[in-house]
Amino acid sequence: MSDWVLHFDLDQFIAAVEVGRRPELRGLPVVVGGNGDPTARAVVATASYEARAFGVHSGMPLRTALKRCPDAVFLPADNAVYEEASSRVMAVLREFPVVVEVIGWDEAFVGAHVDDPESLAAQLRQAVLDETGLDSSVGIGDNKLRAKLATGFAKPAGIFRLTIANWVPVMATLPTRALWGIGSRTSAKLADMGIATVADLARAPEPDLAARFGPRMGPYFRSLALGAGDTTVTATPYVPRSRSHETTFQENLTSRSDIDEQVVLLARRVSEEVLAEGRLCARVGVKVRFAPFFTQTRSMTLSEPTQDGAVIERAALAVVDRFEHTRPVRLLGVRAEFVTDVEPPEPSSTYR
Repeated sequence: MSDWVLHFDLDQFIAAVEVGRRPELRGLPVVVGGNGDPTARAVVATASYEARAFGVHSGMPLRTALKRCPDAVFLPADNAVYEEASSRVMAVLREFPVVVEVIGWDEAFVGAHVDDPESLAAQLRQAVLDETGLDSSVGIGDNKLRAKLATGFAKPAGIFRLTIANWVPVMATLPTRALWGIGSRTSAKLADMGIATVADLARAPEPDLAARFGPRMGPYFRSLALGAGDTTVTATPYVPRSRSHETTFQENLTSRSDIDEQVVLLARRVSEEVLAEGRLCARVGVKVRFAPFFTQTRSMTLSEPTQDGAVIERAALAVVDRFEHTRPVRLLGVRAEFVTDVEPPEPSSTYR
């Protein structure tokens, strides 16, 4: 038996859940976000593949999505439904003799001792499809990094294996942003150093990378290019690291008193969820999107973890003071980050 890490990823998850609720939408461009009004100020949560063909993608303003795909069906987000669907999917995966590490609503790492990981991947996909009607893709790897990247080659509705054996032919010529953990900003900074591809990054001198990105992150980026990654899949339940709420205003806020009032309202909603979960808030963050579309975030660590809503509200207002209020505000968000200390898993629940 061989050890494998599989990355199980539901295809167009939120859109697929909505289509499952409304079968008449199958094959149509579907966009989910905000309250479902494409003329309102909100962003796309997800888009079906049919909508993506028109250039619609997550994070895009709904108004832009409407311009690109005027015939799309726009639906409001329904998080409770998505959480329930996700729970059903993960329950199906746990019926197999594998270790399941949930990392989000729509994805999980699966650890398995099998000789034929493709066969297992096909079984997982079919079982979830039969039970929930949701399609998926599976990446197979010899560590988490390669499994996660393999899923990108598997989509949609496929299976792909990426290991040390085919790492170079598959990844070497791809841009550095193709690596899990390197975003567009880091990729641009690497390009400024003459590092454009994964192969370039793998050959880059660590001292040069450390000088540019720091002694920890510089070598880490190079390790990504070499395909290094964690091989441990732990059967711990998915536990949110934070709770947050945000509001996009149909009319920009220009008064500081109005801004403070909305921050307090958001902080109260977040505090209610902190209390309901019985967890402690250790850090409070605020997100501000200034007109026309300039976003900043600030945060502060509390003197001690708390569930006290009044403390969270005061902290949120204190964080607001850290922004330069020189522009109208179109969006506000408040986030409570939980204390992250958790009990270690039992030895029997860990796959290596």
